Amino acid sequence: MIIAVDGPTASGKGTIAKALAAHFGLPHLDTGLLYRAVGRQVFLDGGDPDDSGDALAATAFPDSLLDDPHLRDEETGGLASRVSVHPAVRQALFERQRSFATQKGGAVLDGRDIGTVIAPEAEAKLFVTASVEARAQRRFLEMRDRGVPVTLAEIEDDLRRRDERDRNRAVAPLVPAEDALVIDTSALDREEAFAAALEAVNALTGQLPCP
Repeated sequence: MIIAVDGPTASGKGTIAKALAAHFGLPHLDTGLLYRAVGRQVFLDGGDPDDSGDALAATAFPDSLLDDPHLRDEETGGLASRVSVHPAVRQALFERQRSFATQKGGAVLDGRDIGTVIAPEAEAKLFVTASVEARAQRRFLEMRDRGVPVTLAEIEDDLRRRDERDRNRAVAPLVPAEDALVIDTSALDREEAFAAALEAVNALTGQLPCP
């Protein structure tokens, strides 16, 4: 079984995907981390994330970079959004994601184009969203707990810019798959969001809800 979980930054898709993977005993891939690694590598190379050549070169990042704590920084998230608009970058990372999705036994992947591009045959497709205000508040609390000096207004502005780039890029824009179930987590806590996602997966795959 392949479960595709798409949605914008800080919508809760990653938390939901990890919980679903644990529940069903499936491997999980945060595909956004791959793009963050590309963005981080561009920075380390002194390149320009808006230059397709620099961004493509950065797709050869070492696997060890995936453990870099800086991948979770807001700055790296912005770089990931910028490098992801390049078709050559998306193609370079496509096979890596596709191989993970089609492994024997199934998998759970979260990102922005899993249900539309990476695994359009997924048995369960979810599109997790939330208001910019709710997403900014979550990210602000996360950054505060990590001791990162950033304001709520700065995070909101950054999220709006990312949303604009992700939804309007020419290749694989951020849109729900036609057969995806949309889950709005704006007013949901983690447990409620997971419950809604599990119910959706069960409905999409014809499985009986857990007692």
